Amino acid sequence: MPGSRDGGLLVVLSGPSGVGKDTVVVRATAGRAEGARRLRRSVSVTTRKPRPEESEGTHYFFRSPQEFERMVRDGELLEWASYLDHRYGTPRTWVDRQLAAGYDVVLEIEVKGAMQVRERRPEAVLIYMLPPSWRALRRRLATRRSEEKGMQDRRLAVARQELRHVREYDYVIVNDRVPRAAQRLLAILVAERARANRWDPGSLAGEADG
Repeated sequence: MPGSRDGGLLVVLSGPSGVGKDTVVVRATAGRAEGARRLRRSVSVTTRKPRPEESEGTHYFFRSPQEFERMVRDGELLEWASYLDHRYGTPRTWVDRQLAAGYDVVLEIEVKGAMQVRERRPEAVLIYMLPPSWRALRRRLATRRSEEKGMQDRRLAVARQELRHVREYDYVIVNDRVPRAAQRLLAILVAERARANRWDPGSLAGEADG
């Protein structure tokens, strides 16, 4: 079973657009702390057009709305949701292969998708990332020169709505500094691996003495 005791952890990371989810995950995987090398970032499928700095298969799998609908219909997506004017989803097969190989897989997805994962994979670890302040979040969005202010305002409005669901997550990380937020992410994964309900008694060699 994906995400079971003998496999990797399925991790959901949500948060407002511009909070720095991708930056924190990249920092976490690049470090030498415990758990860094077994962490994998899932690549989502999206119907939106790529930005100039984005590439196929690295940032997203870019698909037409028709192809996305086919993937939903054929059960190829673990979760999917609409965000603003586009659709996003997580390829099921890729995730399950990584989990079976023992890697921890992080899905950077919105609240609607996160709730689907919680329903379908209750063993998943849900983390919500917050900015240190709304002013900081607005400032980060303003640095995206590829978007107009109207789009930035829409993202902030969506973020305020999503905050109502924070208590449905298992953990909260405040991204005040990227290195510190990356350390917190890895610390959560270490703690989750130490949970008693994830321990496999059969992993002990030999028989226990009476």
